Amino acid sequence: MTGGSGRRATSDDPRSIAYDTLAAVSRDDAYANLVLPRLLTERKVTGRDAALATELAYGASRARGTLDRIVASVTGRETASLDQPVADVLRLGAYQILYTRVPAHAAVATSVSLVRKVAGHRPAGFVNAVLRKVAARPLDSWLHKLSPSDPVGALALRHAHPEWIVRAFAASLGDDAELPALLDADNAAPSVHLCARPGRVDRDELAAATGGKPGALSPYAVILPGGAPGDIPAVVDGGAHVQDEGSQAVAAALAAVPLEGRDERWLDLCAGPGGKAALLGSLAAQRGATLDAVEVSAHRARLVEKTVAGLPVTVHEADGRTFGEDGTYDRVLVDAPCTGLGALRRRPEARWRRQPSDIADLTVLQTRLLASAIRLLRPGGVVAYVTCSPHLAETREIAEAAEGVSAVDARPLFPGVDGLGPEPHVQLWPHRHGTDAMFLAVLRK
Repeated sequence: MTGGSGRRATSDDPRSIAYDTLAAVSRDDAYANLVLPRLLTERKVTGRDAALATELAYGASRARGTLDRIVASVTGRETASLDQPVADVLRLGAYQILYTRVPAHAAVATSVSLVRKVAGHRPAGFVNAVLRKVAARPLDSWLHKLSPSDPVGALALRHAHPEWIVRAFAASLGDDAELPALLDADNAAPSVHLCARPGRVDRDELAAATGGKPGALSPYAVILPGGAPGDIPAVVDGGAHVQDEGSQAVAAALAAVPLEGRDERWLDLCAGPGGKAALLGSLAAQRGATLDAVEVSAHRARLVEKTVAGLPVTVHEADGRTFGEDGTYDRVLVDAPCTGLGALRRRPEARWRRQPSDIADLTVLQTRLLASAIRLLRPGGVVAYVTCSPHLAETREIAEAAEGVSAVDARPLFPGVDGLGPEPHVQLWPHRHGTDAMFLAVLRK
């Protein structure tokens, strides 16, 4: 039962929308958090149906590895060997049976109906038989049956993370006792965070207007209780934008580092899609400084231009490794391309897409970008090296190998915040701080 691209479900039924999201991820290497909102809008699905489609699409994407282990146990073959439409229908059906309150008989019946739409009648009996066997055990029983003896492997199966990622998290935490809480936080739907741009919108007024609450780490953050942030007037008119509080906090930290001498020229060396550039540009405007924002991708450079409109920011479509003149800038942000392991809760399929082999190429790029940032700094200037990953190879090891700089203790830049990790760097965590797992090293030339 291999080969075949399958048909689209083409329906406004929540399960069809969830299936089409899973299929786009499997077939086109798409991103669920980009595909699903577009499908909901195109098919005019709102309210409870939209909530169900979101739960099924994101939940099945997050739990994919564990679901595949269970399905493989039933079928005696790897799920990857099945036709893509059949595999995705099985994942969607197994997720409903094991992780939701949908009655098993309803999950089986709707899955059989769905597979007929997307793959024809032949696999219907196969899907029916497999899902009935899946439904014969509750989730805990499956986890007990399939759990390896290795504690990390058992955690990986139970919390639906690849083992290599769990090991990387454990190494960065330095304490296996926190792993379950971290993995649970990775599997929880994150709240929406707004950044109130300084000089444009008062944070407390924005919180009051939206029913949100001020953040604890960033002086510009508002945590929303729900709703559609794109409908908020402050977001529509450019006074605020959607941005994780951790992302805000590390950018704001760069602007808060004490600096002697000139403080006029700032640089965001990896600026796309523009959230940090917008915050830094707003702060620069208040201080009479300017910001250069560099982005190598033409599409992302256009996004940055749109995001920073009206701010003292100049966008450059260029490669950060070769950009600019030596000794030009007073403050530089390197928000380096990384595995994104710190934002798995926002990108549900990313944990299964990334591989350990990705690390080597990324660390070469990160090292070169940081070296370029140091080259571009004037003596006495500061660089903030940032990644949305807690992997030690992408964080402390890169910062501590940098030449021509000394580390600044970044923890005082987060007053009153606990659990920031060992000095001198800062590591934020979803389970400790309610943010993405952002890393920050501040280095002075």
